[in-house]
Amino acid sequence: MSGIGGSEFILLCLIGLLILGPERLPRVARQIGAWVGKARQLTRSLQRQLEEEIDVKKNFGIDPKDFSPEKLLAPREDDTYSPLHDEEDDKEEKEAPAKNE
Repeated sequence: MSGIGGSEFILLCLIGLLILGPERLPRVARQIGAWVGKARQLTRSLQRQLEEEIDVKKNFGIDPKDFSPEKLLAPREDDTYSPLHDEEDDKEEKEAPAKNE
């Protein structure tokens, strides 16, 4: 997870032992472990809260998977402007002169 290998961890422990001494090293290690535990708990709590806030189906009663781009972009009769309507109008105009001849 952190990218530290076994030999690197042993080297860090030896450096900590030399700097802190055998009396303070266990206390500092416990304190660092407690901080890491609190940080993980806070991260999990924030992630859970964000997932609850973003849950569209529960909050709005709709399932985003029900919406497909084809349905959303399909022209409707009450559209004031739709590029798809323009394409249909162009096709009709091209076919109309051919029918009149």
